[in-house]
Amino acid sequence: MNNGIQEKVVVITGASSGIGESTARHLSAKGANLVLGARRLDRLEKLAAELRGAGGKVEVLTTDVTRRQDVAALVKLAVSKFGRIDVLVNNAGIMPLAPFSALKIDEWDAMIDVNIKGVLYGIAAALPEFQKQKSGHFVNLSSVAGIKVFSPGGSVYSGTKFAVRAISDGLRHEVGKDIRTTIILPGLVDSELKHNTTHKETSEGVLQLYQIAIPSDAVARSIVYAIEQPADVDINEIVLRPTAQDF
Repeated sequence: MNNGIQEKVVVITGASSGIGESTARHLSAKGANLVLGARRLDRLEKLAAELRGAGGKVEVLTTDVTRRQDVAALVKLAVSKFGRIDVLVNNAGIMPLAPFSALKIDEWDAMIDVNIKGVLYGIAAALPEFQKQKSGHFVNLSSVAGIKVFSPGGSVYSGTKFAVRAISDGLRHEVGKDIRTTIILPGLVDSELKHNTTHKETSEGVLQLYQIAIPSDAVARSIVYAIEQPADVDINEIVLRPTAQDF
């Protein structure tokens, strides 16, 4: 009996750690064919070797989502190796937090480039394939900070995650009945995001806050749930957070 995952071709950005890595493990165990992208090729190759050792089918490619051609190449790899792409998980993201007064303008630019433009480049790469196939599924990672502004310190990050939510919902409306769109909005998750902050005082607060974080595995399971539904069921939004998190 097909589990809704078996033989699906799934492309994941930011797959070298955290939510991306956990999602790859879960999907591979259920029989998905994976194409994994991230900047750290050594981490990708190590993960791929492990998954292949357990019988998984995995391709990897160095991918910087701020480079449109990298994201296009990742999707092209999926189509050339497996003949199609069924799911794109736009997971890559960064979260350098600081108050506006710190004027971390380079970090604002980086968040816009990775968190917003990276998602758009993924959509641009996969949408023509999905339309050609008359099927496909976008899974875009937002955040609870895309529901409520995380301030002080996270206003720009929240802005990028509000944007992902708006883009995703507009995409859902535009693509019609053949293509599914899911927004995942996690709270505090144990991943490398908590180490992105260079502003000393904010970083100390972030590390304290993240003591209640849930494992990335929890988010991976929610992504699997959305993907494994029948084609006529579109799980549009999943919000999950630690039980102890109050925002």
